[in-house]
Amino acid sequence: MTSSPHLLASNHISWLDIHVINAFKPVRFVAKSEVRGWPVFGWMAEQLGTVFIRRDSARHARQVVDQIAEVLKAESVCIFPEGTSSSGESVLPFKPNLFESAILANAPVLPIAIVYRKRSTGLKSDAPAFIGDMGLLESMSNVISNRDIEVQLHLMEPYLTDEVKSSDRKELAIYCQESITKTI
Repeated sequence: MTSSPHLLASNHISWLDIHVINAFKPVRFVAKSEVRGWPVFGWMAEQLGTVFIRRDSARHARQVVDQIAEVLKAESVCIFPEGTSSSGESVLPFKPNLFESAILANAPVLPIAIVYRKRSTGLKSDAPAFIGDMGLLESMSNVISNRDIEVQLHLMEPYLTDEVKSSDRKELAIYCQESITKTI
């Protein structure tokens, strides 16, 4: 893993993902603006220096790209480019917009795959999945009632800075999505 600030791009399954990644390497995150209003989690996101994005505004998205590029000069940032969480069985298409920040900051991009498994069998577990119209309390209850969950983080080869200079955001998104898909 690179020691310079970098952009982490991860698949997204659960609110747990943030805690898992932060336990591995403290970073700043990008989250939908609605998270700011969530009880406890909104406060925690604020404390972590989360960059909030209004997903319904292209203009705001451009401002967020510039903000992330500025942060990447000194700190690493993690994005969830699927734009939503999934069951973890597959990887949803990556939205390329936020990858522009790595190009602007000339920062390496590190794909990171998260896989939740049943400790007893090694099979994938969907207990942590926070999907559809599931409420946060329901999701938390699913996690708490399943004592057989383990998480695996898989770090892929970073897309290095000198490669980023000649890349575009779509190329970066495809590289990360394909790397993670092969791993899970």
